[in-house]
Amino acid sequence: MSQITARLPDDVVEALDAAAKALHRSRADIVRQAVERYLEDFDDLLRDPADPVLDWDRVRDELLGSDQAERRQGTRSHSGA
Repeated sequence: MSQITARLPDDVVEALDAAAKALHRSRADIVRQAVERYLEDFDDLLRDPADPVLDWDRVRDELLGSDQAERRQGTRSHSGA
């Protein structure tokens, strides 16, 4: 297995550390899995460029419903008691 070095913004490293701690995995495991998933998505896009790319925030909001989307955006309506 090869080793690489990457420079990441501090906020990304903080998020990486939090994910590693929550999942009880190493930074290297998290980065490896993220790169593998990215490359799978990239390969899929190259195989079928006509396949639409979906925005995760939009998909999540549609699946969770508008109430969840409003909460995430901090704009929850207070209609109904």
